[in-house]
Amino acid sequence: MPEPSPRRRMLVLAICCMSLLIVSLDNTVLNVALPSMQRDLHASTSGLQWTIDAYTLVLASLLMLAGSTADRIGRRRVFMAGLVVFTLGSVLCSLAPNLQALVAFRMVQAVGGSMLNPVAMSIITNTFTNPRERARAIGAWGAVVGISMAAGPLVGGLLVESVGWRSIFWINLPVGLAALLLTLRFVPESRAPRARRPDPVGQVLVIALFGSLTYAIIEAPSTPFTSLAPLVVLAAAALAALLLYEPRRAEPLIDLRFFRSAPFSGATVVAVSAFAALGGFLFLSTLYLQNVRGLDALEAGLWMLPMAVPTFLCAPLSGRLVGTRGPRLSLVIAGLAMTASGVLFAAFEAETSNVTLFLGYVLFGVGFGFVNAPITNTAVSGMPRAQAGVAAAVASTSRQLGQTLGVAVVGAVLASGVGASSYREAFVSAARPGWWILAACGFAVLVLGAVTSGRWARGTAERTAERLSSPEVRDVAVTAERA
Repeated sequence: MPEPSPRRRMLVLAICCMSLLIVSLDNTVLNVALPSMQRDLHASTSGLQWTIDAYTLVLASLLMLAGSTADRIGRRRVFMAGLVVFTLGSVLCSLAPNLQALVAFRMVQAVGGSMLNPVAMSIITNTFTNPRERARAIGAWGAVVGISMAAGPLVGGLLVESVGWRSIFWINLPVGLAALLLTLRFVPESRAPRARRPDPVGQVLVIALFGSLTYAIIEAPSTPFTSLAPLVVLAAAALAALLLYEPRRAEPLIDLRFFRSAPFSGATVVAVSAFAALGGFLFLSTLYLQNVRGLDALEAGLWMLPMAVPTFLCAPLSGRLVGTRGPRLSLVIAGLAMTASGVLFAAFEAETSNVTLFLGYVLFGVGFGFVNAPITNTAVSGMPRAQAGVAAAVASTSRQLGQTLGVAVVGAVLASGVGASSYREAFVSAARPGWWILAACGFAVLVLGAVTSGRWARGTAERTAERLSSPEVRDVAVTAERA
């Protein structure tokens, strides 16, 4: 196949970025709409949690499967299928008659979303073969997340106030259809030279583990433990089965040997911690601003800008720092800022003053802006080039799992604290344990960022790479892809 022209490569990048935009925008827009959805659908706190977690849970469960399937049957084919399913799911969400239907249709959306982001990254990697051009393309790809963080609250607030919460799903239709037609016309088909074999048993075990654990956490405040005990047992059994079954496969869904690399293990936990903090932060903030302060959706969206703008500005700065000085400095800055933000809310009730509320949002935005770029870099640092894509996929899955757990745990803590009281009366005190959890997540980013990015950690990555590489292939990836 001839090398695509520069103009065509940029067009392919733009199409892939369109898919990332609708998937990322969907989450940030949805958070602003939660109070309106709660009123219209008569949803409880756990119901609101499910509108978010049903999406991120399915996404986390299917990301690696979608990536390996695209390598096997064709990346463009799977990418186009993802656009169709995601767009159809968006239409169904806008028509949902009740909460249960909305949650089910969000899961349909997630099935499509799982075919978009990891496959789009594979398309970009396959299209931009020059390392420098590829780095720039990945940088542009990462900037889209910052754009969605900045634009999401404003777009969501404007749509909810002017049209209603159902309109937040309509914006996916023109973008999805345009991306589908452009993909059909301009994106070349590609496959991996040797695709990984499917691992259906591992996939089922991952779904059982993530699903049962999330359900138990969300429903814990309103369900007796005796009713949840079978789910806890199922989660433990699924985890044990994964640990026993996966090492026996030649090409497992999750290669447990990766975790012998300290940078990889650290990146996995950092991704879970950082995105758990993000999920919990957005969930608490939108409920506080609208249900306690009484702001409308647009005003709440404007109040989220002190968090979104620093995220947008700091993300490219973090990418440059990672490229020139490695991931440690970015991770330390991120951990310090996120920890300080959590402590400001937990210990000093930052919600009660406009000045401290603004400062807390800015600190969290700075922290999250710095954390995203080094996650993939740290995950693939020292890995064999043939394994870098799998390592990056695990990091992406960890992000989604973290956001799922953040909403589940913080929402459960909030629901337990509020009880039968009104949000306005009990929110600040009920949310305090949740803010401490977010501070702990930031502290985990700080400690792991410092510990797993030094000389000792790099040594474990090199030894892991030697074990993973075949005798014929010892090409260790010292230059990691940027997230």
